[in-house]
This record gives sequence, C-alpha cells and structure tokens, in this order.
Amino acid sequence: MQTILYTHQACLEHDPGDHHPECPARLRAVLGALEAEEFQLLDRREAPRAEIDQIARVHERDYVHSVLDAIPTDGRRALDGDTHVSPGSGEAALRASGAVCAAVDAVAAGEARNAFCAVRPPGHHAEQAIAMGFCLFNSVAVGAAHAQAVHGLTRAAVIDFDVHHGNGTQAMFWDKADLFYASTHQSPLYPGTGGLTERGNHRNIVNAPLAPSAGSAEFRSAFDETVLPALRAFDPDMVFISAGFDAHRADPLAMLNLEDADYGWATTELMKAADECCGGKLVSTLEGGYDLNALASSSRAHVHALMTS
Repeated sequence: MQTILYTHQACLEHDPGDHHPECPARLRAVLGALEAEEFQLLDRREAPRAEIDQIARVHERDYVHSVLDAIPTDGRRALDGDTHVSPGSGEAALRASGAVCAAVDAVAAGEARNAFCAVRPPGHHAEQAIAMGFCLFNSVAVGAAHAQAVHGLTRAAVIDFDVHHGNGTQAMFWDKADLFYASTHQSPLYPGTGGLTERGNHRNIVNAPLAPSAGSAEFRSAFDETVLPALRAFDPDMVFISAGFDAHRADPLAMLNLEDADYGWATTELMKAADECCGGKLVSTLEGGYDLNALASSSRAHVHALMTS
C-alpha cells in the first residue's frame, strides 16, 4: 500500500511575520524535497478543513472560536509573545487539523499503510485553552481523538521527536489511560516541561530528555531503551508521530546534533513497532524544523522511510 501525503495551499498563507522562524518557506522546503523522483509514487491529497466538533474533542469549544475570531482581516495579531496570526492563519490551522483527521480515515480504512501531513502551523504546544509556541490547534491530539471517536481505535499513541517537548499533547493525555505520549527533546529548553518524573496519571507519559549537544548515539539509545519498549508495552491501535526536525545539528533554535539518517532510522523503528502492534497503522504530521535545508533533507529521510521500510 502507498503512503499518502496530505497538504494544502492554505497552509502557506499563515504568515507570522518577517523574520519569524515558523515561516511559509518551511512548508515550501518540505514540499520541494518531496518533488524528487523517489517520491513520485506518493498518493498526494488535498487536506480538508477540520470541523469545529473535531477540534473541540481536545480543545475547549470557546477557545476554538476565540482563536478563529482573533484572526485579523489584515496585518498580524499576537496571541502570545511567540504565536502570531495573519489573515490566512485560521484556514491554515483548520486544514492542518483536517489533514490529520483525513489521514486517520484513510489509514484506518486500509487505503494506505501510513500518511504524512505536510502542514502548518504546528500543534504540539497548544494546550486545551492556550495557544503557544507557534501552535494554535493541537493537530496530532485532534487526530488521536478522531481515531477513537470515529473508528473505535481505542488506544492511540503519539511519539514526538521534535527538539521541544510537546507540553500541549502531554497535558491533554495526562489523565487518559487509553492515550500514550512519548517524547525525546532537549532539556533544558522551551517550554520547560518533559522531565523524567512526568509520567501521567496512568503511567502513560514517557519522557526521554536529552542534554544540550547530545547527538545520534544518545537519541538512538533513548529510543531503544525507553521509547520503543514503552510503546510496545502500551500496544496501541494506531501510532502517531509528531515529526519535528529541529533536533538536527543545523537547526538554529536548539543545540542537539541529529543527522538526516537519525530521522530515517527513528521512522523505520516506529514503523516496526506499529507493524507489531496495529498492523502498521501510522500517521505522521509536521511539527518544528527551522533550518530550511535541514528541514528539507530530514523530511525527505522521514518520508522515504515511510514509503520503503
């Protein structure tokens, strides 16, 4: 079965402003990398717009409306010190969450083994009623809730290898025994969460913080010794990846030293676990990554592994 790529032109219209790291050029870099000959068999689909009801499974409904109401008709507006919106931001955020829900639908129906959502803005910092860290709606959490509500996939797992800890996803999953969250991330670093003692109320949270300057060896050890055993023990019905590529050695926002090959390796290992637990059902969505060349090459390694492993 093929890998599906979900994206939408609207995701390029979210413009936080000149010199903001979460810029439209990020998505152009990813999509440009996926135009290479090796990706010609990708099943390319347009991301639909998420319904408010889908997003409101994880966010307070009033918060969803407040974000959409805050979108300016011109110029930009700051939701917090880092998170700015422009006239195209609301549509982009709806398409980002809609992409993950559509990917869940397709993978659950057996149309593809897995899917990658090349969308923005990212989502894993967004909490139930808080926009932060460039994130408006927590798309991967929306997708996990959709898998449970619509497809009866009781146990959903999110693995997050963004360099920044996904505080929003962790907070949303904290009290839910049928949701699992595991993260590798630099510590100390924004947002300051993700310590080893943060385990969730059902031991369903697994954090593997990495010290500044850590590289491939430490990252792979964290996966082999911590993340993958916990994922297999949880035995999910679907695996999600919060695919941030800002732990790359070239990224300007952090101090880890991963290489392109580490992302391909991690993706392959997660696919092996998904094969064992849930027939390979896996959905990945773009989170961070702020050096354009590193983002392009890392996402290329990630999607190549999705297609070939």
